[in-house]
Amino acid sequence: MAGKKSKGGRSEAGHDTGYMQLQKNYCFACGSNNPDGMRLRFTYDEERGRFVCRFRLGKRYTGPPGHCHGGIIATILDEAMGKVNKLRHVVALTSEITVNYLKPVPLQQSLRVESREVKVKGRKHINMAEILNEKGEVLARGHGVFIAIDPHRMFARFVER
Repeated sequence: MAGKKSKGGRSEAGHDTGYMQLQKNYCFACGSNNPDGMRLRFTYDEERGRFVCRFRLGKRYTGPPGHCHGGIIATILDEAMGKVNKLRHVVALTSEITVNYLKPVPLQQSLRVESREVKVKGRKHINMAEILNEKGEVLARGHGVFIAIDPHRMFARFVER
């Protein structure tokens, strides 16, 4: 897998594949070049076969008082599930996502999201992710279907040469 190694057998992973490297990453969820983005940073835990991101949500992500907006929860789960496709060295776009909101996701607390592969069949990649609190309680769970695409055909006009 492409990416820098960090402690504990984990690899740092973002929007980089063997196929195409964008000059700047403006992704709302993980882009370091997006000043208004979330800047989530994922590592790959090789022992557990999961991508992991630890984060804390500020007031700007408020939905119900003291808790995160459901759309932001869906964004975090989608981003985490999308990272799993890096294991197959493909660019795969979200086709479908299902979110189970199990408990309110609090603001200003340490949280983590973990994601893993469920199944791959042809171009269809099925992944899942969970947002957990410090106690390890699952607050939200997502399942997603991602379709592998040819990034050169789809994104060529957006890449500087």
